[in-house]
Amino acid sequence: MRTLAALALPLALLVAAIAPTHAQDAAPDLATITRRLDDLYRSSGTVARIELTVVTPRQTRTMRMRSWARGTDRALVVIEAPARDEGTATLRVDRNLWNYMPRISRTIRVPPSMMLSSWMGSDLTNDDLTQSTSYRTDFTGSIVGRSESPRGWLVRYDAREGVVGLWRRIEFVVAEGTLLPIEARHFDRRMQLARVMRFEDVRELDGRRIPTRMILEPRDREGHRTEMRYLDIDFDAAVPESTFSLTQLEQRR
Repeated sequence: MRTLAALALPLALLVAAIAPTHAQDAAPDLATITRRLDDLYRSSGTVARIELTVVTPRQTRTMRMRSWARGTDRALVVIEAPARDEGTATLRVDRNLWNYMPRISRTIRVPPSMMLSSWMGSDLTNDDLTQSTSYRTDFTGSIVGRSESPRGWLVRYDAREGVVGLWRRIEFVVAEGTLLPIEARHFDRRMQLARVMRFEDVRELDGRRIPTRMILEPRDREGHRTEMRYLDIDFDAAVPESTFSLTQLEQRR
C-alpha cells in the first residue's frame, strides 16, 4: 500500500503537467475562425481611410481613399489622392458594381464577370476592395492542423459547388489565441497558387484589434506588389442607406 501511495503523487504531478499541454494543442473552433475572418473589417456601418501602394518594376504609386460600408452587401470607395485620380469611385450594392470616372463624368456598370478583375491597376480585385466574399456562404472550411511557417493554425476554405469566383481554394494561417489572420494563400481554378497575402501591423482601431497592413504578392508577376494600409476606421458608425446610390457615387468628390 505504501508503494502505491508513493507512486500516486508523482503520477498526479505528471498528469497535471501534461494536461495544460493537451489543452493548448486543442484545435480552435472552425465556426469562430470563419466568423472572425468574415467580420474582421465589417460592422453594421464602417467608415475607413485607406492608403493603397501599388509597386511594379516600372513605378510605385500611392492612393488615399475613403470607404463606407454597411454589413456585407453595401460598399462605396472614393479616391481622394492623388489629384489626377480624385473622385474616382466604386459602388457595390448586393452583387451590382459601378465605377465612376470623373475625367469623363461617366458611370460604368461593371458586369459580374469583372468582379474578379484588377482594381485601378493594383493586384486587388473589385471583389477584394468591396469585400463581397463570405467564407460562411461561399466556401466550406476545415482545420488542417498546425502551421510552422508562419506559426499558427492552418485553415482551408474550398469554394462551394456552383459559386462563381476566381478562387477554388483559400488557405489561411491564423494566430494562436487571437485567431487573427497572418497569411492567406489563394489558389486558382486549376489549383495553382496564384497569390499570397500577408497581414501585419496589428493595432487597436476603434476598440478592435486588427491587422492594419496587408501585403499582396501575385505569383505570376515578378516585381509586383500591392500594400493596403488602414489609417483609421470607425466601426458601427451611422452610415445612411442613401450613401450607396448612384447619385452619391457621382457627387462624392
